[in-house]
Amino acid sequence: MTWEVSATLVGNGIDGRPVERLSGLDAAFLALETAATHLHVGAVMVFAPGEAGLDFEVLRQMVLDRLHLVPPFRRRAVRVPFGLHHPLWLEDPEFDIDYHLRRASLPGPGGLRELTAFVADQMGRPLDPDRPLWEMHMVEGLDSGHVALIAKIHHAMIDGVSGAELLRAFFDLAPDGECPGPPAPAWSPERVPGEVDLVLQAVSSLVRQPEAVVSTLRETFHAAVHLAERRRRIVEEDELDPPPAPFGAPRTSLNGSISPHRRFSCAESSLDQVRNTARLLGATVNDVVLAAVGGALRRLLVERGEKLADSLVAMVPVSTRSGGDQGGPANRVSAMLVSLATDVESPEERLAVIAQGSRLAKQDAELVTGRLIAGWAGIALPAVSARAARLVSNLRVFDHLPPVCNVVVSNVAGPDIPLWCAGGRLVAVYPVGPVADGVGLNVTVFSYMGQLFLGLLGCRELVPEISDLAIYIVDSLAELDKAARRAAPRHPYQACPERDSNPHAPKGKGF
Repeated sequence: MTWEVSATLVGNGIDGRPVERLSGLDAAFLALETAATHLHVGAVMVFAPGEAGLDFEVLRQMVLDRLHLVPPFRRRAVRVPFGLHHPLWLEDPEFDIDYHLRRASLPGPGGLRELTAFVADQMGRPLDPDRPLWEMHMVEGLDSGHVALIAKIHHAMIDGVSGAELLRAFFDLAPDGECPGPPAPAWSPERVPGEVDLVLQAVSSLVRQPEAVVSTLRETFHAAVHLAERRRRIVEEDELDPPPAPFGAPRTSLNGSISPHRRFSCAESSLDQVRNTARLLGATVNDVVLAAVGGALRRLLVERGEKLADSLVAMVPVSTRSGGDQGGPANRVSAMLVSLATDVESPEERLAVIAQGSRLAKQDAELVTGRLIAGWAGIALPAVSARAARLVSNLRVFDHLPPVCNVVVSNVAGPDIPLWCAGGRLVAVYPVGPVADGVGLNVTVFSYMGQLFLGLLGCRELVPEISDLAIYIVDSLAELDKAARRAAPRHPYQACPERDSNPHAPKGKGF
Protein backbone atom coordinates (compact mmCIF):
# COMPACT_ATOMS: atom_id res chain seq x y z
CA MET A 1 0.00 0.00 0.00
CA THR A 2 1.31 3.45 -0.89
CA TRP A 3 0.17 6.91 0.04
CA GLU A 4 0.02 9.57 -2.64
CA VAL A 5 0.81 13.24 -2.07
CA SER A 6 -2.65 14.70 -1.75
CA ALA A 7 -2.02 18.07 -0.14
CA THR A 8 -0.76 21.17 -1.91
CA LEU A 9 2.97 21.30 -2.63
CA VAL A 10 4.43 24.50 -1.19
CA GLY A 11 6.79 26.48 -3.41
CA ASN A 12 10.27 25.02 -3.53
CA GLY A 13 9.79 23.34 -0.21
CA ILE A 14 12.33 23.38 2.61
CA ASP A 15 16.00 22.66 1.98
CA GLY A 16 15.02 21.64 -1.55
CA ARG A 17 12.50 19.02 -0.34
CA PRO A 18 8.82 19.29 -1.30
CA VAL A 19 6.50 20.19 1.53
CA GLU A 20 2.81 19.44 1.79
CA ARG A 21 0.18 21.92 2.95
CA LEU A 22 -2.98 20.48 4.47
CA SER A 23 -5.95 20.49 2.14
CA GLY A 24 -8.73 22.88 3.06
CA LEU A 25 -10.96 20.16 4.47
CA ASP A 26 -8.16 18.60 6.52
CA ALA A 27 -7.20 22.02 7.87
CA ALA A 28 -10.84 22.70 8.76
CA PHE A 29 -10.92 19.68 11.05
CA LEU A 30 -8.02 21.21 12.96
CA ALA A 31 -9.34 24.78 12.96
CA LEU A 32 -12.84 23.83 14.13
CA GLU A 33 -11.65 22.12 17.30
CA THR A 34 -12.53 23.77 20.60
CA ALA A 35 -12.13 22.88 24.25
CA ALA A 36 -15.30 20.75 23.95
CA THR A 37 -15.13 19.54 20.34
CA HIS A 38 -12.38 17.00 19.66
CA LEU A 39 -12.31 15.99 16.01
CA HIS A 40 -10.46 12.70 16.24
CA VAL A 41 -11.85 9.32 15.26
CA GLY A 42 -11.07 5.94 16.71
CA ALA A 43 -11.47 2.19 16.73
CA VAL A 44 -11.70 -0.31 19.57
CA MET A 45 -10.04 -3.46 18.21
CA VAL A 46 -10.34 -6.60 20.31
CA PHE A 47 -7.96 -9.55 19.98
CA ALA A 48 -8.52 -13.16 20.99
CA PRO A 49 -6.51 -14.68 23.84
CA GLY A 50 -4.25 -17.68 23.38
CA GLU A 51 -0.67 -18.55 22.60
CA ALA A 52 -0.65 -16.02 19.76
CA GLY A 53 -2.13 -13.28 21.91
CA LEU A 54 -1.04 -9.68 21.58
CA ASP A 55 2.25 -8.84 23.31
CA PHE A 56 3.15 -5.21 23.92
CA GLU A 57 6.84 -5.44 23.05
CA VAL A 58 6.06 -7.37 19.88
CA LEU A 59 3.43 -4.78 19.01
CA ARG A 60 5.81 -1.90 19.63
CA GLN A 61 8.48 -3.37 17.37
CA MET A 62 5.94 -4.17 14.67
CA VAL A 63 4.68 -0.56 14.64
CA LEU A 64 8.25 0.74 14.42
CA ASP A 65 9.05 -1.64 11.56
CA ARG A 66 6.00 -0.47 9.58
CA LEU A 67 5.94 3.27 10.22
CA HIS A 68 7.43 3.89 6.78
CA LEU A 69 4.25 2.39 5.26
CA VAL A 70 2.12 5.10 6.91
CA PRO A 71 4.01 8.42 6.52
CA PRO A 72 1.22 10.43 8.24
CA PHE A 73 2.14 8.75 11.53
CA ARG A 74 5.48 10.60 11.63
CA ARG A 75 4.09 13.97 10.53
CA ARG A 76 2.79 16.82 12.62
CA ALA A 77 0.82 19.85 11.56
CA VAL A 78 2.93 23.02 11.71
CA ARG A 79 0.63 26.00 11.94
CA VAL A 80 1.22 29.25 10.09
CA PRO A 81 1.48 32.34 12.35
CA PHE A 82 -1.71 34.36 12.72
CA GLY A 83 -3.66 31.60 10.93
CA LEU A 84 -2.85 33.16 7.55
CA HIS A 85 -2.98 29.85 5.71
CA HIS A 86 -3.48 26.15 6.22
CA PRO A 87 -0.80 24.32 8.25
CA LEU A 88 2.03 22.28 6.73
CA TRP A 89 2.58 18.55 7.15
CA LEU A 90 6.19 18.07 8.34
CA GLU A 91 7.94 15.03 9.77
CA ASP A 92 8.42 15.47 13.48
CA PRO A 93 12.15 15.66 14.34
CA GLU A 94 11.29 14.73 17.94
CA PHE A 95 9.07 11.74 17.08
CA ASP A 96 8.81 9.38 20.07
CA ILE A 97 7.03 6.06 19.61
CA ASP A 98 6.59 5.66 23.37
CA TYR A 99 4.44 8.78 23.49
CA HIS A 100 2.08 7.49 20.82
CA LEU A 101 1.94 3.79 21.76
CA ARG A 102 0.89 3.23 25.36
CA ARG A 103 -0.04 0.38 27.66
CA ALA A 104 -2.92 0.31 30.14
CA SER A 105 -4.90 -2.14 32.25
CA LEU A 106 -8.58 -2.02 33.15
CA PRO A 107 -9.70 -1.94 36.79
CA GLY A 108 -11.61 -4.97 38.03
CA PRO A 109 -13.70 -6.75 37.03
CA GLY A 110 -12.54 -5.73 33.54
CA GLY A 111 -15.87 -6.09 31.79
CA LEU A 112 -17.69 -4.13 29.12
CA ARG A 113 -18.51 -1.32 31.52
CA GLU A 114 -14.87 -0.74 32.42
CA LEU A 115 -13.71 -0.91 28.79
CA THR A 116 -16.33 1.53 27.49
CA ALA A 117 -15.50 3.92 30.34
CA PHE A 118 -11.83 3.79 29.36
CA VAL A 119 -12.69 4.48 25.71
CA ALA A 120 -14.96 7.39 26.67
CA ASP A 121 -12.21 8.91 28.83
CA GLN A 122 -9.63 8.67 26.04
CA MET A 123 -11.98 10.06 23.39
CA GLY A 124 -12.70 13.02 25.67
CA ARG A 125 -9.03 14.01 25.73
CA PRO A 126 -7.64 16.11 22.85
CA LEU A 127 -4.58 15.00 20.92
CA ASP A 128 -1.41 17.03 21.40
CA PRO A 129 -1.39 19.51 18.48
CA ASP A 130 2.42 19.77 18.57
CA ARG A 131 2.95 16.04 17.88
CA PRO A 132 1.81 13.63 15.17
CA LEU A 133 -1.95 13.41 15.65
CA TRP A 134 -2.45 9.81 16.75
CA GLU A 135 -2.27 7.50 19.73
CA MET A 136 -2.71 3.77 20.32
CA HIS A 137 -3.50 2.24 23.70
CA MET A 138 -3.02 -1.47 24.32
CA VAL A 139 -5.51 -2.34 27.07
CA GLU A 140 -5.15 -5.49 29.16
CA GLY A 141 -7.15 -6.81 32.11
CA LEU A 142 -10.34 -7.70 30.23
CA ASP A 143 -12.21 -10.37 32.17
CA SER A 144 -12.39 -12.67 29.14
CA GLY A 145 -8.63 -12.64 28.67
CA HIS A 146 -8.94 -10.62 25.49
CA VAL A 147 -6.72 -7.64 24.74
CA ALA A 148 -8.01 -4.39 23.25
CA LEU A 149 -6.08 -1.99 21.04
CA ILE A 150 -7.65 1.48 20.95
CA ALA A 151 -6.59 3.63 18.02
CA LYS A 152 -7.19 7.38 18.15
CA ILE A 153 -6.40 9.40 15.01
CA HIS A 154 -7.26 12.98 14.14
CA HIS A 155 -9.81 13.52 11.39
CA ALA A 156 -7.34 15.93 9.73
CA MET A 157 -5.30 12.85 8.78
CA ILE A 158 -8.01 10.48 7.60
CA ASP A 159 -11.60 9.87 6.64
CA GLY A 160 -13.45 6.61 7.22
CA VAL A 161 -12.16 4.82 4.11
CA SER A 162 -8.56 6.01 4.37
CA GLY A 163 -8.58 5.26 8.11
CA ALA A 164 -9.38 1.62 7.46
CA GLU A 165 -6.67 1.55 4.80
CA LEU A 166 -4.15 3.20 7.10
CA LEU A 167 -4.67 0.73 9.93
CA ARG A 168 -4.41 -2.14 7.43
CA ALA A 169 -0.66 -1.55 7.29
CA PHE A 170 -0.43 -2.98 10.81
CA PHE A 171 -2.46 -6.13 10.08
CA ASP A 172 -1.55 -9.47 8.53
CA LEU A 173 -3.44 -12.32 6.88
CA ALA A 174 -1.75 -14.90 9.12
CA PRO A 175 -0.44 -14.99 12.71
CA ASP A 176 3.19 -14.95 11.56
CA GLY A 177 2.82 -12.33 8.84
CA GLU A 178 5.85 -10.35 7.72
CA CYS A 179 6.10 -6.65 7.00
CA PRO A 180 4.46 -5.94 3.64
CA GLY A 181 5.89 -3.63 1.04
CA PRO A 182 9.47 -2.42 0.57
CA PRO A 183 11.93 -2.27 3.47
CA ALA A 184 12.11 0.92 5.48
CA PRO A 185 14.42 3.54 3.98
CA ALA A 186 16.78 5.58 6.12
CA TRP A 187 14.69 8.21 7.87
CA SER A 188 15.77 11.83 8.25
CA PRO A 189 13.28 14.37 9.60
CA GLU A 190 12.56 17.63 7.85
CA ARG A 191 13.71 20.96 9.24
CA VAL A 192 10.83 22.85 10.80
CA PRO A 193 10.77 26.31 9.18
CA GLY A 194 10.80 29.46 11.24
CA GLU A 195 7.87 31.82 11.55
CA VAL A 196 9.21 34.18 8.87
CA ASP A 197 9.52 31.33 6.36
CA LEU A 198 6.00 30.14 7.17
CA VAL A 199 4.52 33.60 6.66
CA LEU A 200 6.38 34.16 3.38
CA GLN A 201 5.22 30.78 2.03
CA ALA A 202 1.66 31.56 3.10
CA VAL A 203 1.66 34.95 1.39
CA SER A 204 3.07 33.39 -1.78
CA SER A 205 0.30 30.76 -1.81
CA LEU A 206 -2.43 33.31 -1.08
CA VAL A 207 -1.64 35.15 -4.30
CA ARG A 208 -3.72 32.47 -6.07
CA GLN A 209 -6.58 32.70 -3.57
CA PRO A 210 -8.82 35.18 -5.52
CA GLU A 211 -8.95 32.78 -8.44
CA ALA A 212 -10.00 29.95 -6.11
CA VAL A 213 -12.69 32.16 -4.56
CA VAL A 214 -14.17 33.06 -7.95
CA SER A 215 -14.15 29.41 -9.08
CA THR A 216 -15.83 28.23 -5.85
CA LEU A 217 -18.48 30.96 -6.01
CA ARG A 218 -19.26 30.07 -9.63
CA GLU A 219 -19.58 26.37 -8.82
CA THR A 220 -21.72 27.15 -5.76
CA PHE A 221 -24.10 29.27 -7.85
CA HIS A 222 -24.56 26.51 -10.44
CA ALA A 223 -25.08 23.89 -7.73
CA ALA A 224 -27.67 26.08 -5.96
CA VAL A 225 -29.63 26.63 -9.17
CA HIS A 226 -29.65 22.93 -10.04
CA LEU A 227 -30.54 21.98 -6.46
CA ALA A 228 -33.47 24.40 -6.34
CA GLU A 229 -34.79 23.14 -9.68
CA ARG A 230 -34.44 19.52 -8.60
CA ARG A 231 -36.30 20.13 -5.36
CA ARG A 232 -39.06 21.91 -7.28
CA ARG A 233 -39.49 18.84 -9.49
CA ILE A 234 -39.53 16.53 -6.48
CA VAL A 235 -42.34 18.51 -4.83
CA GLU A 236 -44.43 19.57 -7.84
CA GLU A 237 -43.95 16.77 -10.33
CA ASP A 238 -43.06 13.71 -8.26
CA GLU A 239 -45.18 14.82 -5.26
CA LEU A 240 -42.53 13.62 -2.81
CA ASP A 241 -40.94 15.18 0.25
CA PRO A 242 -37.48 16.61 -0.55
CA PRO A 243 -34.47 15.75 1.64
CA PRO A 244 -34.09 17.85 4.81
CA ALA A 245 -32.34 21.19 4.55
CA PRO A 246 -29.41 22.18 6.81
CA PHE A 247 -30.57 23.61 10.14
CA GLY A 248 -34.03 22.20 9.45
CA ALA A 249 -33.75 19.48 12.09
CA PRO A 250 -35.98 19.78 15.17
CA ARG A 251 -34.48 20.83 18.48
CA THR A 252 -34.27 17.92 20.92
CA SER A 253 -32.58 17.12 24.21
CA LEU A 254 -29.93 15.28 22.18
CA ASN A 255 -28.84 18.55 20.63
CA GLY A 256 -27.17 21.53 22.18
CA SER A 257 -23.78 22.80 23.26
CA ILE A 258 -21.59 19.88 24.23
CA SER A 259 -19.12 19.39 27.06
CA PRO A 260 -15.63 17.88 26.59
CA HIS A 261 -16.75 14.70 28.38
CA ARG A 262 -17.92 11.59 26.55
CA ARG A 263 -19.83 8.34 26.94
CA PHE A 264 -19.24 5.31 24.72
CA SER A 265 -21.16 2.12 24.07
CA CYS A 266 -21.05 -0.65 21.50
CA ALA A 267 -23.00 -3.59 20.10
CA GLU A 268 -22.92 -5.98 17.18
CA SER A 269 -25.27 -7.74 14.79
CA SER A 270 -25.22 -10.26 11.97
CA LEU A 271 -24.33 -8.63 8.65
CA ASP A 272 -26.01 -11.44 6.71
CA GLN A 273 -29.29 -10.83 8.49
CA VAL A 274 -29.12 -7.09 7.91
CA ARG A 275 -28.43 -7.77 4.24
CA ASN A 276 -31.37 -10.15 4.13
CA THR A 277 -33.63 -7.57 5.76
CA ALA A 278 -32.54 -4.99 3.20
CA ARG A 279 -33.12 -7.37 0.29
CA LEU A 280 -36.58 -8.48 1.38
CA LEU A 281 -37.77 -4.96 2.16
CA GLY A 282 -36.29 -3.34 -0.95
CA ALA A 283 -33.65 -1.23 0.78
CA THR A 284 -29.89 -1.04 1.29
CA VAL A 285 -27.83 -2.07 4.30
CA ASN A 286 -27.28 1.61 5.05
CA ASP A 287 -31.04 2.21 4.93
CA VAL A 288 -31.58 -0.58 7.47
CA VAL A 289 -28.93 0.89 9.77
CA LEU A 290 -30.57 4.33 9.54
CA ALA A 291 -34.01 2.83 10.22
CA ALA A 292 -32.65 1.03 13.29
CA VAL A 293 -31.08 4.24 14.59
CA GLY A 294 -34.35 6.08 13.91
CA GLY A 295 -36.36 3.48 15.80
CA ALA A 296 -33.96 3.57 18.73
CA LEU A 297 -33.98 7.37 18.97
CA ARG A 298 -37.77 7.42 18.75
CA ARG A 299 -37.92 5.04 21.71
CA LEU A 300 -35.35 7.03 23.68
CA LEU A 301 -37.16 10.34 23.20
CA VAL A 302 -40.51 8.78 24.13
CA GLU A 303 -38.91 7.57 27.38
CA ARG A 304 -37.66 11.11 27.95
CA GLY A 305 -41.20 12.39 27.51
CA GLU A 306 -40.49 14.23 24.25
CA LYS A 307 -43.06 14.28 21.49
CA LEU A 308 -41.81 15.47 18.13
CA ALA A 309 -44.01 16.79 15.37
CA ASP A 310 -41.14 16.52 12.89
CA SER A 311 -38.77 13.67 12.11
CA LEU A 312 -35.19 13.61 13.35
CA VAL A 313 -32.51 14.16 10.74
CA ALA A 314 -29.26 12.22 10.31
CA MET A 315 -26.14 13.47 8.61
CA VAL A 316 -24.54 10.62 6.66
CA PRO A 317 -20.93 11.09 5.49
CA VAL A 318 -20.38 9.99 1.90
CA SER A 319 -16.97 9.04 0.53
CA THR A 320 -16.09 10.80 -2.72
CA ARG A 321 -13.20 8.45 -3.49
CA SER A 322 -13.30 6.59 -6.78
CA GLY A 323 -12.77 2.87 -7.03
CA GLY A 324 -9.06 3.29 -7.68
CA ASP A 325 -8.59 5.97 -5.03
CA GLN A 326 -8.94 4.11 -1.77
CA GLY A 327 -5.63 5.12 -0.28
CA GLY A 328 -4.21 8.46 0.74
CA PRO A 329 -4.50 10.25 4.05
CA ALA A 330 -6.51 13.30 3.05
CA ASN A 331 -10.25 13.58 3.58
CA ARG A 332 -12.39 13.04 0.51
CA VAL A 333 -15.90 13.21 1.87
CA SER A 334 -19.22 14.85 1.30
CA ALA A 335 -22.40 14.38 3.33
CA MET A 336 -26.13 13.97 2.88
CA LEU A 337 -29.05 14.75 5.19
CA VAL A 338 -31.66 12.00 5.58
CA SER A 339 -34.93 11.96 7.50
CA LEU A 340 -34.99 9.15 10.09
CA ALA A 341 -38.79 8.95 9.91
CA THR A 342 -39.07 8.99 13.69
CA ASP A 343 -42.64 10.20 13.26
CA VAL A 344 -43.53 6.83 11.67
CA GLU A 345 -44.50 4.08 14.10
CA SER A 346 -44.26 0.98 11.88
CA PRO A 347 -40.64 -0.27 11.46
CA GLU A 348 -41.16 -1.41 7.86
CA GLU A 349 -42.93 1.83 6.89
CA ARG A 350 -40.13 3.79 8.54
CA LEU A 351 -37.60 1.85 6.46
CA ALA A 352 -39.55 2.54 3.27
CA VAL A 353 -39.58 6.29 3.98
CA ILE A 354 -35.85 6.27 4.75
CA ALA A 355 -35.01 4.24 1.63
CA GLN A 356 -36.82 6.75 -0.57
CA GLY A 357 -35.34 9.70 1.30
CA SER A 358 -31.78 8.42 1.14
CA ARG A 359 -32.11 7.85 -2.61
CA LEU A 360 -33.15 11.48 -3.09
CA ALA A 361 -30.48 12.69 -0.66
CA LYS A 362 -27.77 10.88 -2.63
CA GLN A 363 -28.87 12.76 -5.73
CA ASP A 364 -28.61 16.03 -3.79
CA ALA A 365 -25.13 15.03 -2.61
CA GLU A 366 -24.07 14.56 -6.23
CA LEU A 367 -24.88 18.24 -6.81
CA VAL A 368 -23.19 19.46 -3.63
CA THR A 369 -19.97 17.62 -4.47
CA GLY A 370 -17.01 16.88 -2.26
CA ARG A 371 -15.01 19.21 -4.51
CA LEU A 372 -17.38 22.07 -3.72
CA ILE A 373 -17.13 21.42 0.03
CA ALA A 374 -13.36 21.20 -0.26
CA GLY A 375 -13.38 24.44 -2.24
CA TRP A 376 -15.10 26.38 0.54
CA ALA A 377 -12.85 24.77 3.14
CA GLY A 378 -9.85 25.73 1.05
CA ILE A 379 -10.64 29.44 0.95
CA ALA A 380 -11.54 29.67 4.64
CA LEU A 381 -8.54 30.96 6.58
CA PRO A 382 -7.79 29.03 9.80
CA ALA A 383 -7.78 32.30 11.73
CA VAL A 384 -11.41 32.92 10.76
CA SER A 385 -12.59 29.31 11.18
CA ALA A 386 -10.97 28.87 14.59
CA ARG A 387 -12.35 32.12 15.99
CA ALA A 388 -15.82 31.35 14.68
CA ALA A 389 -15.77 27.87 16.25
CA ARG A 390 -14.66 29.25 19.62
CA LEU A 391 -17.29 31.98 19.49
CA VAL A 392 -20.06 29.45 18.78
CA SER A 393 -18.84 27.26 21.65
CA ASN A 394 -18.36 30.08 24.16
CA LEU A 395 -21.77 31.63 23.43
CA ARG A 396 -23.45 28.18 23.51
CA VAL A 397 -25.18 29.07 20.25
CA PHE A 398 -26.71 25.61 19.75
CA ASP A 399 -28.60 25.88 23.03
CA HIS A 400 -30.77 28.41 21.19
CA LEU A 401 -30.68 27.53 17.48
CA PRO A 402 -31.83 24.44 15.56
CA PRO A 403 -28.97 22.00 14.85
CA VAL A 404 -27.63 21.18 11.40
CA CYS A 405 -28.80 17.62 12.11
CA ASN A 406 -29.75 15.54 15.14
CA VAL A 407 -27.24 12.69 14.82
CA VAL A 408 -24.34 11.61 12.62
CA VAL A 409 -24.55 8.06 11.28
CA SER A 410 -21.59 6.55 9.39
CA ASN A 411 -21.23 3.16 7.73
CA VAL A 412 -17.76 1.88 6.75
CA ALA A 413 -17.22 -1.42 4.96
CA GLY A 414 -14.42 -3.57 6.35
CA PRO A 415 -12.78 -6.85 5.29
CA ASP A 416 -14.53 -10.20 5.33
CA ILE A 417 -11.34 -12.18 5.97
CA PRO A 418 -9.67 -12.76 9.36
CA LEU A 419 -6.83 -10.43 10.33
CA TRP A 420 -3.95 -10.64 12.79
CA CYS A 421 -1.86 -7.96 14.46
CA ALA A 422 1.47 -8.76 16.13
CA GLY A 423 0.34 -12.38 16.38
CA GLY A 424 -3.07 -11.62 17.90
CA ARG A 425 -6.27 -12.53 16.03
CA LEU A 426 -8.73 -9.67 15.53
CA VAL A 427 -12.24 -10.68 16.63
CA ALA A 428 -14.10 -7.37 16.90
CA VAL A 429 -13.79 -3.76 15.68
CA TYR A 430 -16.00 -1.10 17.26
CA PRO A 431 -15.61 2.26 15.44
CA VAL A 432 -15.70 5.62 17.20
CA GLY A 433 -16.75 8.82 15.41
CA PRO A 434 -16.58 12.40 16.75
CA VAL A 435 -19.33 14.61 18.15
CA ALA A 436 -19.48 18.38 17.73
CA ASP A 437 -21.38 21.38 19.05
CA GLY A 438 -25.08 21.01 18.33
CA VAL A 439 -24.88 17.26 17.61
CA GLY A 440 -24.26 15.27 20.76
CA LEU A 441 -24.38 11.76 19.27
CA ASN A 442 -22.40 9.82 16.67
CA VAL A 443 -23.27 6.27 15.57
CA THR A 444 -20.67 4.54 13.41
CA VAL A 445 -20.95 1.05 11.93
CA PHE A 446 -18.08 -1.13 10.68
CA SER A 447 -18.37 -4.53 9.03
CA TYR A 448 -15.87 -7.34 9.63
CA MET A 449 -16.09 -11.10 9.16
CA GLY A 450 -19.87 -11.22 8.66
CA GLN A 451 -20.64 -8.97 11.63
CA LEU A 452 -21.75 -5.37 11.94
CA PHE A 453 -19.98 -3.66 14.82
CA LEU A 454 -21.64 -0.51 16.17
CA GLY A 455 -19.84 2.19 18.12
CA LEU A 456 -21.80 4.99 19.82
CA LEU A 457 -20.08 8.11 21.14
CA GLY A 458 -22.06 10.84 22.86
CA CYS A 459 -21.70 13.92 24.99
CA ARG A 460 -21.80 12.73 28.59
CA GLU A 461 -24.44 15.31 29.56
CA LEU A 462 -26.65 15.08 26.45
CA VAL A 463 -26.74 11.28 26.08
CA PRO A 464 -26.30 9.69 29.53
CA GLU A 465 -28.36 6.64 28.43
CA ILE A 466 -26.00 5.70 25.63
CA SER A 467 -25.74 2.07 26.77
CA ASP A 468 -29.53 1.78 26.58
CA LEU A 469 -29.47 3.36 23.14
CA ALA A 470 -27.09 0.67 21.85
CA ILE A 471 -29.55 -1.97 23.03
CA TYR A 472 -32.44 -0.10 21.40
CA ILE A 473 -30.63 -0.12 18.04
CA VAL A 474 -30.16 -3.89 18.31
CA ASP A 475 -33.85 -4.26 19.20
CA SER A 476 -34.80 -2.14 16.17
CA LEU A 477 -32.73 -4.39 13.92
CA ALA A 478 -34.61 -7.37 15.32
CA GLU A 479 -37.96 -5.66 14.65
CA LEU A 480 -36.93 -5.01 11.04
CA ASP A 481 -35.79 -8.62 10.69
CA LYS A 482 -39.23 -9.81 11.83
CA ALA A 483 -40.90 -7.43 9.40
CA ALA A 484 -38.77 -8.83 6.59
CA ARG A 485 -39.81 -12.38 7.47
CA ARG A 486 -43.45 -11.39 7.44
CA ALA A 487 -42.95 -9.76 4.04
CA ALA A 488 -41.53 -13.00 2.57
CA PRO A 489 -43.15 -15.95 4.40
CA ARG A 490 -42.15 -18.38 1.65
CA HIS A 491 -38.50 -17.52 1.98
CA PRO A 492 -37.76 -17.77 5.70
CA TYR A 493 -34.35 -16.54 6.67
CA GLN A 494 -32.17 -19.12 8.40
CA ALA A 495 -31.02 -17.62 11.65
CA CYS A 496 -27.33 -17.59 12.44
CA PRO A 497 -26.54 -20.69 14.58
CA GLU A 498 -24.35 -18.55 16.84
CA ARG A 499 -27.37 -16.52 17.99
CA ASP A 500 -30.22 -17.37 20.31
CA SER A 501 -33.85 -16.27 20.03
CA ASN A 502 -32.90 -12.70 19.18
CA PRO A 503 -30.33 -13.06 16.39
CA HIS A 504 -29.25 -9.44 16.78
CA ALA A 505 -28.65 -9.62 20.52
CA PRO A 506 -25.08 -8.56 21.40
CA LYS A 507 -23.14 -11.48 22.88
CA GLY A 508 -20.10 -9.55 23.93
CA LYS A 509 -18.11 -11.45 21.31
CA GLY A 510 -15.16 -9.16 21.73
CA PHE A 511 -15.06 -9.44 25.50
